[in-house]
Amino acid sequence: MNLKMIMAFVADTKTEVILEAAREAGATGATVFPSVRGEGLEPEKTFLGLDLTSQRDVLMFLVAAPKAREILEAISEAGKFDEEPGSGIAIQIEIEDAVGLKTQEQKLIQEIEESL
Repeated sequence: MNLKMIMAFVADTKTEVILEAAREAGATGATVFPSVRGEGLEPEKTFLGLDLTSQRDVLMFLVAAPKAREILEAISEAGKFDEEPGSGIAIQIEIEDAVGLKTQEQKLIQEIEESL
C-alpha cells in the first residue's frame, strides 16, 4: 500500500475546520495531539514567566499517496496558512510500511485505484 503521513501544526482555533477539510478531500481519519507548544521565527512573549502564546494542535493523517497533495492543499486553504502568519504549517512524509489498517484498508485501496 502506498501511503503518506501528513502532519499539520495548527492554531487550536483552526483544528475543527482543518479536520473537516481534510476529510472532504479524502482523509479517512486523524490523530490529534492537543495543546502542544512551539516557536516560530520570533521568540514567544511571556509576562512574569507565564506563556502568552496561543494553544497549538498537531494533526496527523495517514492517507493514500495519490490523494496526499490534494489533502495537503485542502488543509492549507482551510487553515489559511499562506494568508495568516502563525496560522500553521503542514508537511507530508513518505511511509515505508504500516500495520493496523485493516479497518480502513478497503477505503484506502479504493482511493488509490480511483486516482490511477
